[in-house]
Amino acid sequence: MRESIIKKVEELKEEIIESSKKFTSINSVNPRAGGPGEKEAAEWLESLIKGWNFYKIKRYDAPDDAVEYGYRPNIVATYKGQNSQRTIWFVTHMDKVPAGDIKSWETDPFQPVVKDGKIFGRGSEDNGASLISTLYAVKSIMDLKVRPENNIALALVSDEETGSEFGIKYLLKQGLFKEGDWFYVPDAGEPDGSFIEVAEKSIMWLKITTIGKQGHASMPNISINAHRAGMDFAVAADKYFHETYNQRDDLFNYPYSSFEPTKKVSNVENINTIPGTDIIYFDGRILPNYDVEQIINNLKNLSKEYENKWNVKIIIEGEHLEKSTKPTPKDHPCVEMLKESIMNLRNIEAKVGGIGGGTCAAIVRGAGFPAAVWSTIDGTAHQPNEYVKIDNLIKDTQVFACLMSNL
Repeated sequence: MRESIIKKVEELKEEIIESSKKFTSINSVNPRAGGPGEKEAAEWLESLIKGWNFYKIKRYDAPDDAVEYGYRPNIVATYKGQNSQRTIWFVTHMDKVPAGDIKSWETDPFQPVVKDGKIFGRGSEDNGASLISTLYAVKSIMDLKVRPENNIALALVSDEETGSEFGIKYLLKQGLFKEGDWFYVPDAGEPDGSFIEVAEKSIMWLKITTIGKQGHASMPNISINAHRAGMDFAVAADKYFHETYNQRDDLFNYPYSSFEPTKKVSNVENINTIPGTDIIYFDGRILPNYDVEQIINNLKNLSKEYENKWNVKIIIEGEHLEKSTKPTPKDHPCVEMLKESIMNLRNIEAKVGGIGGGTCAAIVRGAGFPAAVWSTIDGTAHQPNEYVKIDNLIKDTQVFACLMSNL
């Protein structure tokens, strides 16, 4: 079967590349990050797989007024197994992050370019590579007339980049997932394909608003500079966090909690105005042994000192909180079978550990399901000049096809 799968995926190589380029060309940036959403991507994917040998293809549209068309699409495509009692799920996401600083891109982020054995463009790696790989893995075993023991279902979801409320969380509420189901979420990995993720940290996105008093820049005596006060508190919060929450856990590929200042909201548009409001965001990825709510409460207590120091009001809000869930056991069959497929197709002994969090795997684990995360990536997600290596795209397709054929 191994040789048949390798040969079949090679036969599909050009189609895989073209489909990867097409997905990359579609602007499916999450609407809560200023994009149009996933509608165009979902419609193209449905048209792509319509003639394939799926038992059922069904849309689950989550109502959302953030987009003009009023919903966020989710596609579930099921390839029926010999035993229909259990389903093995492969979850990938259709939404993308914004391109960011266009000047940092060497090419148009939504006009994919093939160069040096790579496909460049926004979403080519995150999560287009694995979305296309799992699709063509199923097609490969369909073409080979392989009927797995269990159902294989692909969930192509929306909204992964901003919390998954309209994606995998919405599907959970529909009651699609049954006791005994497994999940594979190919949305993280290493450049050599040697890492399987079974645990994720808590996510703590914080919005910190500092309120002072706007005024003319020449009159600081009658104004209160929210920007200066906000910067001072942000530095203090950063220092406090790293000095206080510094435990190490070597299960994770970055073994510490992280707390990074990220998004900065524009305060005033002209140079000669002292801002009366200042807003900054932090992205925290917190080891499971720490209580996220306690961290936020401690930062709120710290903020009182800076409110008094600068005569301002500081508001700390949890923009998005996702508490870490129980890891998937390292010896769970879903992990062992994935390790076996990686060894058979790539001759790699994969190690097992945890990551900073943020995939759909943490959400389904929280609902009581085992989940393993694996793919081969260079880690260019969210960066300018994001790319996927074509060699990785093809080899991952072969691994997933091998895995599916044995499930």
